[in-house]
Amino acid sequence: MRNTPASPGERPASSNPRNAVRQNGLDRFRLDGKVVVITGGASGIGRSLVKELLAAGAKVVIGDVVEPALKQAAEELKGDVATVLCNVTKEEDCARLADTAIEKFGQINLVAPFAGIIKDGLMVSPDRETGKVSRKMSLENFAAVININLTGVFLTVRECAERMINHNCRGLICLVSSTGSLGTAGQINYSSTKAAMSVMPKVITAEFFRRGLADKIRCVAVAPGYVGTAMVKGMNQKALENIVSQVPIGRLVEPEEVAMLVGDIYRNEALAGDVFYIHGRPRLGSKG
Repeated sequence: MRNTPASPGERPASSNPRNAVRQNGLDRFRLDGKVVVITGGASGIGRSLVKELLAAGAKVVIGDVVEPALKQAAEELKGDVATVLCNVTKEEDCARLADTAIEKFGQINLVAPFAGIIKDGLMVSPDRETGKVSRKMSLENFAAVININLTGVFLTVRECAERMINHNCRGLICLVSSTGSLGTAGQINYSSTKAAMSVMPKVITAEFFRRGLADKIRCVAVAPGYVGTAMVKGMNQKALENIVSQVPIGRLVEPEEVAMLVGDIYRNEALAGDVFYIHGRPRLGSKG
């Protein structure tokens, strides 16, 4: 009998990487009693990370700007979870998020500023017929991505780090970079922020080292490639197949696998100041 090959990204149930993650990884991914602060946790990779953290025994404080999604998360998630309506570009919101963790759970052990947006477009786009620039990325779209993906991370990390130091907490700050940090056409705003996430762990680790804190509070970044979130799986299927065809492992990275990497980095205290890619080594091509 001839076997029908699976479509890109699809695997038989017995070899589904998500099943493997749950069967082989979750039992060692324990964070019993640890307190996690995560932004962008009501959807996407952040939501998957929250679910895995709760399943691993953590207490989680979710910050998100989308109120309906935040309410839905509060209703559906099981475990010790608190939600805070939080615009990460506002200092007072980030301060309230960090304070909530301390007031409700007494400490902060893992900070995951995963809130982010994309507003893709070429910096300048010449018309094919005239050769003259007909469109360009607006300052509004450039600034919006910078404000949330970079300034928002800075504010979240600054406020949480202050409270971690003042309350003698031990833990990890885990930023989220991306393969986009390597340079992707049409993402000068997004790629710039993700490149910043690649250098921030080095800077923060150096600053903590100067103050004798680097052995207690570490900072790293994880850098996913194409992750199988609902948004990605719902995109144009022909475009998705083309993406998957460029990934040597033959599928999207599962959100749970990103969560497992965060957990493994948290557990291994020798990992600090660096970026850890989780992407299946995609072929990005000469044009990004």
